[in-house]
Amino acid sequence: MTAPTPAHTAVPAPAHTAAPAADATTRLTVAQALVRFLCAQYTERDGVRRRLIGATWGIFGHGNVAGLGQALVEHADTMPFHQGRNEQAMVHAAVGYARQSGRLSTHAVTTSIGPGATNLVTGAALATINHLPVLLLPGDTFATRPADPVLQQLEVPHAGDLSVNDTLRPVSRYFDRITRPEALIPAALQAMRVLTDPIETGAVTLALPQDVQAEAYDWPAAFFTDRVWTVRRPGADPTELAEAVTAIRSARRPLIVAGGGVHHSRAESALAEFAETTGIPVASTQAGKGSLSHDHPQDVGGIGHTGTATADDLARAADLVIGVGTRYTDFTTASNTLFTGDGVRFLNLNIAPYDGHKLAGLPLVADARSGLSELTEGLLVHDHRVPDAYVTAYTGAKADWERRVDTAYRAADPDARPTQTQVLGALDALVDGTDIIINAAGSLPGDLHKLWRARSHDQYHLEYGYSCMGYEIPAALGVQLAAPGRPVWALVGDGTYLMMPTEIVTAVQEGLAIKVLLVQNHGYASIGGLSEETGAERFGTAYRYRAPDGTFTGAPLPVDLATNAESLGLRVLRARTVGELREALATARAADTPTCVYVETRTTDTVSGAPPAMAWWDVPVAATATRPAAVEARERYEQQISTRRRPL
Repeated sequence: MTAPTPAHTAVPAPAHTAAPAADATTRLTVAQALVRFLCAQYTERDGVRRRLIGATWGIFGHGNVAGLGQALVEHADTMPFHQGRNEQAMVHAAVGYARQSGRLSTHAVTTSIGPGATNLVTGAALATINHLPVLLLPGDTFATRPADPVLQQLEVPHAGDLSVNDTLRPVSRYFDRITRPEALIPAALQAMRVLTDPIETGAVTLALPQDVQAEAYDWPAAFFTDRVWTVRRPGADPTELAEAVTAIRSARRPLIVAGGGVHHSRAESALAEFAETTGIPVASTQAGKGSLSHDHPQDVGGIGHTGTATADDLARAADLVIGVGTRYTDFTTASNTLFTGDGVRFLNLNIAPYDGHKLAGLPLVADARSGLSELTEGLLVHDHRVPDAYVTAYTGAKADWERRVDTAYRAADPDARPTQTQVLGALDALVDGTDIIINAAGSLPGDLHKLWRARSHDQYHLEYGYSCMGYEIPAALGVQLAAPGRPVWALVGDGTYLMMPTEIVTAVQEGLAIKVLLVQNHGYASIGGLSEETGAERFGTAYRYRAPDGTFTGAPLPVDLATNAESLGLRVLRARTVGELREALATARAADTPTCVYVETRTTDTVSGAPPAMAWWDVPVAATATRPAAVEARERYEQQISTRRRPL
């Protein structure tokens, strides 16, 4: 099997060959034609060309084994294949690869009909919400209906053309069902258009009826010639740009909010130049963290509910918020309670007009890198820079926060069991800019957003658009394929691990030396804390036996996740103390085989040991309740919602 081209390596430009004769055709099945077509698709941005579909993941059943399965066997030398264990996990692996590849290369995923297809839905939602490309190729029921119903067919009395694959429609940016061979040509071209569109990209689904997959057709030879899809970098409209420059020049306390679009555009250097030129501080969303290195003078850390005190205090006082590539989710805006300064305005640099107009802001619709460069040029003409007193104030606040991080990370006793933040501190002391940290759900995202010191633009890989439990381990496989030779860490709690550990087997099979940091805290720590805050008293969030009163408040369950990971083929290093943890992490980092570090944490009053939330998040509390905890939570809730502001 041919190894996929690493994402960071440009592929040679396709050789220029004579154009096929206008009437030349090649007789292939639909599946054969599709795989051959995918092998000839490329992206190009900034003069660098990459293979668009780097590999295919698959689990075979009666809906794809005789069609796509046969085609992939025949193209094994040109289309690398990865054997997955769970359909949702295969999508996560493809998404991890796509993100690490800067959205310029991705993977395809094929499944059988029925459960295999519906298992794709969660992964597709994650990809689309995060604007990350992935191609889904589920098998489908017979187009010719030789028997009705066939195995796994959904019967809908009022609509004979529906199948379970239609569940993928709302979570796909493009969906088509190929019911005739010739329909593949326009559908495949539209699929590639969406996958490479910096605004529209996400999950793309081509549902493939199993009989059509195996049907032969005379394909025009031109369908299989190399095709290059240029990823655009549109600049700003001159009028919008002039208004943006004027708004920045008139602001006294501006704040940049860097979102995932900075990374998608590879605009980190342009952002650094803009921030250094103007002195404007840069806060980051979960998706945007790492846009500036943690030690950059203008970096003030994460913003919002899981942000730093420095960034959130700046947000409350800001008179201009400059969003760059952000969707302004409720975590970022603290459910519209964070940006409360008098007369605060928003300037939104975004390639998507939909996001550019959010919060009644001034839109600057452009590619992030292009727009930032144009803003820098426009402000340099006026030699614009924020007041020195403003820089002094946020620089001092940043230093204060770093001392709080040091306190959270510090473990005085090497023989003690670590808190979760001390686990992160041990990892922080070990890594350098080549390490990649992957996480998605639980209490870890909040701790990481507040505390993690990102050392490179792609070190911090948090999937928080969908915050999907189970993402981390399969995504680590995709990231490792895209970044061979770099240390890739999947940080998971016990709740997330139990959701989807299956791709450990794939890591072992493929020899992908991912590092799994498995934190055991006996339950859903994040939701447990939220439950307590909202008056639900941690109901149903701990992994414990039932007590005599029927509640889950007995002894912790005697599960041994370390042994489970070993049974799937991982080398497991058990760390009981801070000292053992440090040694285990160093061993895992140096390992050339998949390795897990297992650690059971101790809790504190704040669960993980991290500073508490610096901003609110709206989780509605019952308006009527009798339990004292819920009554008190409702009172706090009403106080918080009274501070909400809707920008107009």
